Amino acid sequence: MTSQTVPSPVLSPVPSPVAPLRAQASLCLVAVVVTYNRLDKLQATLARLLQSPAQELAAVVVVDNASTDGTGAWLQSWQAAQSEPRLDIVSSAANRGGAGGFEMGMRRAMERHDPDWLVLMDDDGRPTPDGLACFHGLAMHQAAQDPSQQGWDAVAAAVYFPTGGICEMNRPSRNPFWHRREFLRTLFGGGRSGFHVQPSDYEGAGMQIDVTSFVGFFISAAAVRRQGYPDPDLFIYGDDGLYTLELTKAGGRIGFEPAVRFEHDLSTFVAKDGAEGAQRGRFIPLWKVYYYHRNLLMLYRLAAGWLFWPVLLVIVPKWLSKLRLHPGERRAFLRLISRAIWDGLRRERRVTHASVLDLARTEKPG
Repeated sequence: MTSQTVPSPVLSPVPSPVAPLRAQASLCLVAVVVTYNRLDKLQATLARLLQSPAQELAAVVVVDNASTDGTGAWLQSWQAAQSEPRLDIVSSAANRGGAGGFEMGMRRAMERHDPDWLVLMDDDGRPTPDGLACFHGLAMHQAAQDPSQQGWDAVAAAVYFPTGGICEMNRPSRNPFWHRREFLRTLFGGGRSGFHVQPSDYEGAGMQIDVTSFVGFFISAAAVRRQGYPDPDLFIYGDDGLYTLELTKAGGRIGFEPAVRFEHDLSTFVAKDGAEGAQRGRFIPLWKVYYYHRNLLMLYRLAAGWLFWPVLLVIVPKWLSKLRLHPGERRAFLRLISRAIWDGLRRERRVTHASVLDLARTEKPG
């Protein structure tokens, strides 16, 4: 894709909170939403997004990842009934996972809508009612500053549950292998809190980060033109982490701005089972074992550099210990995780989803 002659504006960090301000017409923001079989969540997200005036949100690109719950038909009928010109529906012929969905949606947004900035989210993530206005407030503040200052190439929102608590899975982080403070804090028992932004940072000023999720992720069109798009072959898990860490490694600046808020209506965190199994050690459905561990291995390699091999000796035994959490499907678990480690070490991404499903088959008791 050829570069535009006028670069997109970048945002500089400013003290939080930033008062919600009316957007300037000169900044074109386009949302990209990826959905798969969560029509009720999508409906709530679209309703929230389209409450924003066109000055705040110029278009909404919705990627329907081959949903089978009636999402496609509802989108077409709802768009016709609403006469909403800002809604741009992209229907995938097959489920390409979150990675493929965001790649498709970002391409569509860049090629059709000529944005200055994109904002990415899953179908169950959405800005708070003043979230987009706060983002534009940052842009207006930047416009009044010295244009020679280097600003943010991307912005991570502060993501909360609808009930108000911090959404742990969307907590941004700083690579501990690049920062002494985070490295020591992690090394001496900090765990995830060692390298993730601290709860107190959600009440502070903006800060630079290295890695974040695609829920409430704003990225300038200029950065997309430099960095490209997420790798669709990752399918699910880690695509956002790899993309944002690669952006940082290439010299991009990502800011965590607590004044810009999102909600993540993540029902799996309150269920006894489900997708949160990746956090607790159990995976439902089982095929997620492959993508989670393969992609995380590639993320660790990018983050750790030459320290990757010692790190590998620590993490692989922990991964294998999850075998005890999968009674009745342990052979399949071992097949999946062994292949995940092998492909992760080789950085092999071109694996069909059908072959992963085959690895996940469980033997029926005789």
